[in-house]
This record gives sequence, C-alpha cells and structure tokens, in this order.
Amino acid sequence: MSEPAVPSLSPALAAKSDRLLEILRGYGSVAVALSGGIDSTVVAKAAFMALGDRALAATADSASVPRAELADAVRLAGQIGISHHIVTTAEFDDPNYLRNDGSRCYFCKSELYRRIEEMIPQWGVQVICSGANQDDLGDYRPGLTAAAEHLVRHPLLEAGFTKADVRELARFWGLPTWDKPASPCLSSRLAPGVAVTHERTARIEAAEICLRELGYRECRVRLHQDELARIEVPADGLARLADPKIRAALVARMQELGFRYITLDLQGFRSGNLNGLVSLEQKRLFTKGTEPSAAS
Repeated sequence: MSEPAVPSLSPALAAKSDRLLEILRGYGSVAVALSGGIDSTVVAKAAFMALGDRALAATADSASVPRAELADAVRLAGQIGISHHIVTTAEFDDPNYLRNDGSRCYFCKSELYRRIEEMIPQWGVQVICSGANQDDLGDYRPGLTAAAEHLVRHPLLEAGFTKADVRELARFWGLPTWDKPASPCLSSRLAPGVAVTHERTARIEAAEICLRELGYRECRVRLHQDELARIEVPADGLARLADPKIRAALVARMQELGFRYITLDLQGFRSGNLNGLVSLEQKRLFTKGTEPSAAS
C-alpha cells in the first residue's frame, strides 16, 4: 500500500514559506545553530534552499547533548546537503551554568553563540540564526536574551511561524522528523537549585533511554533534590508503568543508575514544567531584550 500523499501547503503557509526564504536570502550567508530538533532543521533546510553553499549548520557537542540528538543533527544535515560543523562547547566549565539557578540556558546559549562567532571569519558567513518561532515567546526562554546579545537572527520568528507551521512545512518538504517530539538538552531535566554535573546528565540520558525502549516516544526524567527522579510520560501511558513487572524492572534500573527515589508524575508529560520553579525575580532578569534582531 502506498503512503498517503503529503498535502499541499495552505496559501497562508505558502506565503510564510516564501517569506522565510526571502528573509534568509537577505542575510547573505548564514550559520544555522542546528540542534537536531525540528525547528532548527527547517531553518537549515530553508537556508540551504535560499543560499546554497553560503549556508552552513553548526551543532553543539557537550555533556548536555543527548548522543541520539547529535546523531540526528549529523544525519539531517547530510540529508539536506548543507555543510555541517560540530562545535565543542564548554558550558560545563562555567560555574554560572553549573549553579542551575534558573538562568542556565542563558549561559549555555551564550557559550554556543560565542563559539560560533569565533568561527565566523574562518567559515566566511555573516549571520548566525536559530530555530526560535512564535510559540517560544510564550515561555520563559533565557536563551533568547543570549541570542539578542549576540545579534542572532530568528528567521522563523521573523516570518511569523508557529510550531504547527514548522511541522507542516517540514512534512511538506519531506523532512523525516516533521513529527519529532521536542528534546531539549539533558541539563534542562535538573530542577532549579540542583547543580549540573556530567554524572547527572549521563544518568538522566540512560534513564530516558530505558523509557524509550519501553515504547515511550515522548518522556522525561526530571531530577529534584535528594536524587528524586520524577518520571513523566503521556497520561495515556501511565497505567503501563504501574504494571508490576514493568514497574519492578524500571525501579531496579533507576536504582542501579543512582536515583534514590523513583516517582511517577500522575499529571503526565508536560514540556518545560520546571520553569514553574524559577523565581519571578530570575524570570524578570531574562525576559528583556529577547526581541528578534533586525538587520542594521
């Protein structure tokens, strides 16, 4: 049986797509911060369509990046045809990042953009761009403050793309990850106040691999004080983890990984819910200067 045909773009989204390509052509040449997620993948695809060999992609590599995400970035860049560079970042050397007081993402993105800026003369590009879209403005995103400080452009945002728009365009363009769940960095699983360490991010990655092996495509293992692991899976998948055999095997593996308490969040998976633990004072510090950079 043949696969159903990919629907055509609506006139509104087709216009946004044209606008996206126009914006990217206006940049002249770009380095796309490619995480392997769907947003930055669409930007990389659009940049290559608009600019050809005047576009490249740069992917961060550190202990906060899941190995599967790094592999996805490499594979997707190859499929698109865009030149791809792995940039080793050193956010784990920054005590401000390790402190994890709610501003961690700011220091992470600052490090990434600084590293890319160092390579710009060698790469011969003019603009760094990200995959931020309109939906990102509705959440606490300290990384956008770092982006503004480094004059990073957000072509999806400038062209008026929502997350749903991004997925629809990715599907139309034949990108295999058009329906891929969001997968932020491993450090984002640590509750504010729990210090970031290589050992903790490695344990979280291993724990989430266990959940994916059980068939959970979308899941999180959040780490709270006293080595308490809070497992989140979609609400309709909660009952399966309570099955005695599955529960016993999962608990044994989590304890083997070093988690002291293993809990199942009955509210189910909720993206970004640890942002609710960030103080209002901290949020105020990193909600200014997040507007998309405009061409000078």
